[in-house]
Formats: sequence, structure tokens, C-alpha cells
Amino acid sequence: MKHRYLPMTPEDEKEMLEVIGAESVAELFADIPEAVKYSGTLPMSGVLGEPALMKHLKGLASRNADFERYASFLGAGLYDHQIPVVIQHLISRSEFYTAYTPYQPEISQGELQAIFEFQSYICELTGMKVANASMYDGATALAEAAALAAGAVKRRKIVVARTVHPEAREIVRTTARGLDLEIVEVDFKDGVTDLEKLAAAIDGDTAAVLVQTPNFLGHLEDIPAIEALIHQAKGLLVMSVNPLSLGLLESPGRLGADVVVGDAQPLGIPASFGGPTCGFFAVTEALMRRMPGRIVGQTVDRDGKRGFVLTLQAREQHIRREKATSNICSNQALLALCASVYMSVMGKEGFREAALLNYRKARYAAGLAAAPAGGDSKVQLAFEAPFFNEFALRLPEGADIQAVNAQLLEKGFLGGYDLGAAYPELSGHMLVAVTEQRTKDEIDAFMRELEACL
Repeated sequence: MKHRYLPMTPEDEKEMLEVIGAESVAELFADIPEAVKYSGTLPMSGVLGEPALMKHLKGLASRNADFERYASFLGAGLYDHQIPVVIQHLISRSEFYTAYTPYQPEISQGELQAIFEFQSYICELTGMKVANASMYDGATALAEAAALAAGAVKRRKIVVARTVHPEAREIVRTTARGLDLEIVEVDFKDGVTDLEKLAAAIDGDTAAVLVQTPNFLGHLEDIPAIEALIHQAKGLLVMSVNPLSLGLLESPGRLGADVVVGDAQPLGIPASFGGPTCGFFAVTEALMRRMPGRIVGQTVDRDGKRGFVLTLQAREQHIRREKATSNICSNQALLALCASVYMSVMGKEGFREAALLNYRKARYAAGLAAAPAGGDSKVQLAFEAPFFNEFALRLPEGADIQAVNAQLLEKGFLGGYDLGAAYPELSGHMLVAVTEQRTKDEIDAFMRELEACL
């Protein structure tokens, strides 16, 4: 057998071909034109022993620019935050690491309790009554929130702030097409949603307003004003939030949100070059029976012993398809456990301190752009609205941000996000993220090197 780790033997192959009536494996690909088939030899290494293979793979992995070797000022939805070492230790335990869907509560009590704790933390953090688990990420959670709002209010129009993450807006639009929802985007002014345009967009057909704060540009939206506009029209307020920012900011529940979603990645989940992450989803008590995903409830057995079960299932796998509100299926409990351990380890004071460090260090970095020690700065703050740990910098006219970031990479920095990629009118603007991981020396050096690249 040529490939000892592959289950297909020559006998297996022969039997398969006989069953389907083919002479050879090549015949299975006969419909593919020869012109598009790859006829050469793939540029791969030859056969390697285990030590040589490990060395080769490590060499390939080292080509990635990771957070261990580079100081990251890149955010835009995924951030370099501290990850307490205890998290990896706990999630690596086999009872969590290998667990999937806890359909049998009698043998899944540990997994169910872990999910229940996550839900409890999210409720406390957001100020909402009920939370679920197993949202893929913050973006898909926002799309599910739009679907929930349309079903609850019996309206088809969803108003989305243009300051919501561009990828999240794309997913909302994709979901809306299948549900025949109308998506109306509202532009921004001075880095936050234009309230006059928002008021004009809201009418009697509006099911919900979807807003993100801190928004994609880093700034804090005027939630009380937005809440008044949508609730006056008897629609729902859906807020997407950075969970770490809630260590400083007022909880969405107290601000009048009906649905609160977000991505738990800042809470002890590695960026991992783009994922996976874990979304969270919390609602008022009136909406809990429409919530997608899994909801774990606490109960007692016939002997009075505490136990945990899946409850209030609104997905098509559990109830009649025509009554289902979602088909979210994959279990994100392992990543939810990361967030739960993070919040448990940090505690209220540690959580607030981490949020405060993000805010203060970002303000310090922005201050360097506003008042550089060497005189006039080549970069300027694009907007004056309050922000949490991200802000937009306006670079000189004609600056090539891709080229600038390539130069910064050579100096050991992951530069900011090119806002022109998502907002053509912000060409030449860089979104910079500063987390608690960045030191004063790193911030000073980054701003100095950024100036030198221009």
C-alpha cells in the first residue's frame, strides 16, 4: 500500500470501480477538459522523515506574521488581547476539547453547565435578561438578529448603520435575500451614524435598526438618540458591541436595547489568522422564545439535584420546520468556554482594568498623532468623536497604505486597516487599534515609523 495512512486499498478501489461501472479512477474525471487539468508535478517536497517534515512545516508557518513576533496595531474586528494561560489548560481537557452537541443531558452535564455559565456571564455583561450559545461569530449573530426582528415585529425593512462592520453588513444582506427583507443603509457623519438620515430612513415598515458601538471606525454611537428614534416607530434596537468595551461603557440593556450581539474574540479567544471565533446573542425576556441557537437551562431532577438541559429550542432541527426561527447548528461551546474562563479569571475589577488600559493606550497613541513631539504631523485624526480602542488616521494625500504597511512590517509592526477598502470616500485613511498588549515604547516606535514611511 503506497499511502499507509489512507484507508483506500487497491482492493477497495477495484471494488468501488466495479460497483459504479468505471474502468479506472481517471475515467471519473473524463468530463473535465484536458486544457484545464494540471499535468505537471506539484511543487511539493519529496518524501520526508518525521524530523525533516516537522522542520519543513515550521518553516512554512514562520512565514506568517503573528502576534508573538510583531507588535500589532491591526484590529478591524480581530484583536491582539491578553489570553491568560489558564484558558488553554482548561479547554484542552478532553471532556471539553472533544465535546460537541450535548443532546444527551445525562452524560453532558459538564458541557451543559459550561454553556450555562457562558450565558450567565453574557447576561451580566450586557444587562439583558436571556442569552444563548452557539452563534458562529458576531457577524452571523447580527444577521440572525435581523431575522428575529423581522419575525417579531412582522415588518420587512431593516435599517443598518453604515458604520457597522462591512463584512457583517454583507452577511446581513445575504441573509435578507433569503428572507425577502429590505435592507436600507444609513451613512455616517464625523465618524458616527448621521442621525438626521437615520430618522428619515425609519418609518412604519421598519422592523429594527442595527447599530454597532464602538462602531467599525472605532467611535461610540449616540445610542440614547437612536433608541428613541426606533422605539418611537415601534421597532427594535439591535446593538452589536465589543464585549471588552462594556468594562467601561453603560450596558446595552440599560440603554434600551432589545437585542445585543457581538463577537467574544476579545475575551480570551486567539485571533488565529481570522478565526474561528464565537458570537454571543442576548435579548429581552419578551423575545427569548424567538432566539436562535442553543439555550441551556438550569433545573432539578426528581431527587432535587441541580441539573442542566437544552431548552426553548427554536431551530429547525428541534421543532417543526415551518415554526423554526433559525438553522444555526454548529456548537461553539469550546470557544464560549474560552470567554467564560477569561471573565472568571479577570473578575469585575480585572475586566474593567483591561478595558481601561485599552482606552488609555489608544488615547495616548491618538495624542501622538494630534500633537507630535517633532512638530507638524504627517498623519491626523480623521474624526473627533469619542472612541474606545480604535481610531482612524488620515494620511497625506496619495499615500499608499498597502506600501506603508509593507514598510511597517519590515520594522516589526502589523499596521492598521486600509479603510479605503470598505469605504471609498476614506481612501488614504488607516484604522489603528491599540490594545492593552501594546507598551508605551511600541506605541512611540509605531507612530515614529509611520511618520517615517510617509
